[in-house]
Amino acid sequence: MGGLEWMAAWGHSSLQIIPNMVYIAMAWTVEFLDDRVEASLASLPADIRASFERIVGLIESSGLEQVREPYVKHLEGPIWEMRMKGKDGIARAAYVTATGRRVVVVHVFPKKTQKTPRREIETALRRAKEVR
Repeated sequence: MGGLEWMAAWGHSSLQIIPNMVYIAMAWTVEFLDDRVEASLASLPADIRASFERIVGLIESSGLEQVREPYVKHLEGPIWEMRMKGKDGIARAAYVTATGRRVVVVHVFPKKTQKTPRREIETALRRAKEVR
């Protein structure tokens, strides 16, 4: 049974296949809200920056929907966090999603306590309003 006949046999008769058509899923991209956010990341130790790059690579290669804890976690409202760690400590990159399958990093900070400080969440929420 050929491809279209097989689909029809399984009840997929309304599916229309266009011959020689290439279907491409749009990939996620990761960007910074502005230079100050990028500078915050640059100020962190190299191993924590490398952890950030690994998480970004997972998002861009596998898709944001496939990346879960321990790499990302929901914080509050539209804010999620990338969870970076290295021998020199831990840090977080707060982000929001935006149209066009974009992840926009709005705040980066070293984490010194078990619970994310309220002021860091407030900063991320305030900056998230700037995302277009």
